[in-house]
Amino acid sequence: MRIGDLATRTQVSVRALRYYEEQGLLASTRSRSGQRLYGDAAVNRVRLIRQLYGAGLASKTIAELLPCVDAKVSTPQSRERLAAERDRINMQIAELMIARDRLNDMIDLTSRPNPKCDYV
Repeated sequence: MRIGDLATRTQVSVRALRYYEEQGLLASTRSRSGQRLYGDAAVNRVRLIRQLYGAGLASKTIAELLPCVDAKVSTPQSRERLAAERDRINMQIAELMIARDRLNDMIDLTSRPNPKCDYV
C-alpha cells in the first residue's frame, strides 16, 4: 500500500510516517517511480509505534526495543528497559490521579454557593 493509504488506515499523518522511517521504526520499499510502498503488517507496526509514543517512550527507546519485538526475543536489557518505562508510567498515573482528586475537590468546593463571592 502507498503511504497515503497507510496514513488513512492508521489515522497517522504522512509526515509522521516519514518521520518513523527516518528514525528506523518503519520500513518501506520503493516502487519504480520512487513511491513508498508498505505491506499489510505496517498497519500493526504503526499502531504499536503510536502506543509506545502514547506511553511516553522516546523514538530512540522505541528503536532500541523494536528489534526484540520483531525477533520475538527478550533480553535482560530489554526487560529492564521495559520495566523502567512501566515504572515511569506508573508514577505518571499516580501523579495524574492526585491531580484528578484535586480537581474533584475544587469542583466540589466551587459548586456550592458562597455569599462572599460575587461570581455565583
